[in-house]
Amino acid sequence: MYTKKIFGAKDMLVWTRFELYQFFAIAIIEVLLFELSMRTLQIPFTPVALVGTAVAFVIGFQSNSAYGRIWEARQIWGAIVNSSRTFGMMVQDFINNDHNAQQPISEAELKSIVKTITYRHIAWLTALRYAMRQAKPWEYVMQEKTNKEWSNMIYVPEFHIPFEEAVQPYLSESDLNYIKNKSNKQTAILYLQSHHLKALKEQKLIWEFSFLELENVLEELFTHQGKSERIKNFPYPRQFASILHHFTWIFIFAIPIALASQFQELGLKLAEKFPGVECWFAWVSIPFSMIIMWIFHTMNRIGRVGENPFEGSANDVPISAIARGIEIDLRENLGESTDEIPKAFEVKNHVQM
Repeated sequence: MYTKKIFGAKDMLVWTRFELYQFFAIAIIEVLLFELSMRTLQIPFTPVALVGTAVAFVIGFQSNSAYGRIWEARQIWGAIVNSSRTFGMMVQDFINNDHNAQQPISEAELKSIVKTITYRHIAWLTALRYAMRQAKPWEYVMQEKTNKEWSNMIYVPEFHIPFEEAVQPYLSESDLNYIKNKSNKQTAILYLQSHHLKALKEQKLIWEFSFLELENVLEELFTHQGKSERIKNFPYPRQFASILHHFTWIFIFAIPIALASQFQELGLKLAEKFPGVECWFAWVSIPFSMIIMWIFHTMNRIGRVGENPFEGSANDVPISAIARGIEIDLRENLGESTDEIPKAFEVKNHVQM
């Protein structure tokens, strides 16, 4: 997630510089054709304005939809934070010898069980964030040249650390073998949690009511996971994206000719006071055309960047940072020292992922 207070004009211009080159070329060529045709090649401005209005409505719909997806994703991961803290607290307080355990165990063994379950939960967070970063066929934003440049300027842990290496410290060898061939590893980890809790209940290390409460939290985690997977696996409707793409470029190609004729009429009026201005005034439309084309196309691009909030762009929901923050909280409350607990992920170029 971009953390700068202001995404400066310079950054925006650098991000859209290739489009600006295209807009300049289109404006120059169309105004030149307008002049070569002795100003007979004209498009009435009214239909072009109507097309611009339609494009503005669709851009507004896209922006609202994209922001809705980002905000929903942030709410889901905020709920994961709350459920994770609740789960960590319950695991520490509910696992004990207070309920006529068949074979009471030592305090050290109880702490070992609590640590195993807590670490398995961290493994679930790790598996979920890696699943959210997997590329989908419809995620095309990061294939654009300037977005690739931004991707090289930020640090996305899932793109640099293999999943096996990231999850290995949190799972036993048997757990690793269990999830190895599972396509949905985060679901498999929650199954392991439930099986383990059930075994503890049968040993009377967990009271039956406490077991049900812990299972309810696992159900919450399944719900959060499903919601997150729904956003990841269901793209922004492509028919709206395609329509907007075509409408935007129709408008972009129409606007220079339409403005050139408008500026030519304005030049004729100004010629009454400034003779000769009508010969070149149509060329003044070029910077105005570029500004209008840039505004519409950039708003389109901003909406596209927000369509997939887990893709790995600078505008993503910072799921890596959220997951690491949960891990730090849980391990601090296990009593681990600062040296044992990993640091927060690197914030590179003011972007937290």
